[in-house]
Amino acid sequence: MIEIRPFDTLGGADHGWLKAKHHFSFARYFDPKRVNHGALRVWNDDEIAPNTGFPSHPHAEMEIITYVRKGAITHEDSLGNKGRTEAGDVQVMSAGSGVRHAEYNREDEPTTLFQIWIEPGVKGGEPSWGAKPFPRDERSGQFVALASGFAGDADALPIRADARVLGATLKAGETAEYRLGTARHAYLVPALGKIEVNGVTVNARDGVAIENETALTVKALEDAEIVLVDAS
Repeated sequence: MIEIRPFDTLGGADHGWLKAKHHFSFARYFDPKRVNHGALRVWNDDEIAPNTGFPSHPHAEMEIITYVRKGAITHEDSLGNKGRTEAGDVQVMSAGSGVRHAEYNREDEPTTLFQIWIEPGVKGGEPSWGAKPFPRDERSGQFVALASGFAGDADALPIRADARVLGATLKAGETAEYRLGTARHAYLVPALGKIEVNGVTVNARDGVAIENETALTVKALEDAEIVLVDAS
């Protein structure tokens, strides 16, 4: 089953400094049909104005993955971690038993990003944070694990979930394959470009909810940048 969720049907909010679209129920947006997709709980498409951001706030019991599309985000947390994550790169915060953090756009241009929340496999534990560059040319023509709970994905940032977050960049006409295990939930968003997923056309920033498919064939109809979550 492949369900397209067009960008203009997503929930959202405009706070002036923050323009957000929600693929799943979040904050004041609630849709009983869009609460989660397996262990995937949140996928927000955010645009953060220059020199603004999220002040310190708490999280617990969630794996939070931030994929920066344009600009950069600066992270600070109650563990003393600080870091700046640039476009194309990824940061992961395992909230564990509880942590406070702040996220700011310290740049002179808007920052756009996907923020993805995945429910952990085991609750509790010490919180942690990490970030890593993932050059787009190293994802050319194939899906590469960016964050993963699987031991075999040694180059990915670790998360405490039965899930992985993957990225791919495809030139127009190129195809990438990805195999799904049984009883998996996949969710895919092209950050840029029009694509086909198993023959179904998907526009940039549309969501694609996938179940009961054992393999995905993604073809770029335009130059495309794609983010995929494979979760239990």
